[in-house]
Amino acid sequence: MRFRHSVRITVDNFSSVFKLLLYRLISAVVFFSLTYVILSLGLSIITKSSEMAALKETVGSFLKALFGGNYEVLQTFPHDFHAAASDFIALLGHHIGSIVGSIIGVCIMYILSRYFNGLAHFALGGTVNDRMSMNAKTSFAASYFRRIGKASLYQLVYVPITFVYDVVSVGLCVFLFFYIPSLLTVWNLLTVLLSLCLSLALILSMQALKMTFVSAWMPAMIAGGKGVGSALRETARCRRSFGRRFAAYLLAVYLIVVVNVSFAICTLGSGLLISIPLSYFFLLVMQFVNYYTDSGKKYFVSRDKVVESEE
Repeated sequence: MRFRHSVRITVDNFSSVFKLLLYRLISAVVFFSLTYVILSLGLSIITKSSEMAALKETVGSFLKALFGGNYEVLQTFPHDFHAAASDFIALLGHHIGSIVGSIIGVCIMYILSRYFNGLAHFALGGTVNDRMSMNAKTSFAASYFRRIGKASLYQLVYVPITFVYDVVSVGLCVFLFFYIPSLLTVWNLLTVLLSLCLSLALILSMQALKMTFVSAWMPAMIAGGKGVGSALRETARCRRSFGRRFAAYLLAVYLIVVVNVSFAICTLGSGLLISIPLSYFFLLVMQFVNYYTDSGKKYFVSRDKVVESEE
């Protein structure tokens, strides 16, 4: 029922997807430009070096020879590539400070982008709450500026915690991907596919687990009127329907992957402009449906239907 009600509320408030799309497009342009500037300033000495040019030329010559049948180039390629790669690695070693600085800069831009995108999610959470509690249509801008203070405090705590969690999740998946073939002491197509399958299952399960743990945090602040700390403590103590929420989020994550991949393939990527913000909005709605249900509150699913707490 929770999943079905989340779908219905999402469809009934589909216009919010376009507002989120516009916000994220503007955010993406701004932070991509800043990231590009950081990489250009930090890595220009490497990208414009003669070692980099030599490595590109070696690889380019190999690809031309591979398709053109120039066996002389193919025979000398291992030696030429080893020499070019050695020079390039030595160059990287001399400029390790610039590389580390660029990586740190990119990480900072990524965290800031998540922070500012999170402000929009919090504002949409306010519009969803107003619609579910009072059947009121609150504009995105009004919700954004009315809740900017709470949203900022929430994101200051939420973004670092989830960033560390995501880094650990990716690290575990990478470890699992390389550990399984080494455990079986054989690298072939079957072991690679098995590693990829289990790694994907692990990272999707960990994302579903993360959303299960934090699902009541934002709603407790918006619908419950609590502060950041008290809402987080309430979320940590929430044990009711944990298994049901986890199953719903796991199903949602898998469906989101299927939908986004299908849209990417069938529409040559253009459908992602709709499916990606729709995915974020649907997960946001699920948080409020779970919170209202677990709190025993009534809520509007549509204009003419109010749902009592079933659980």
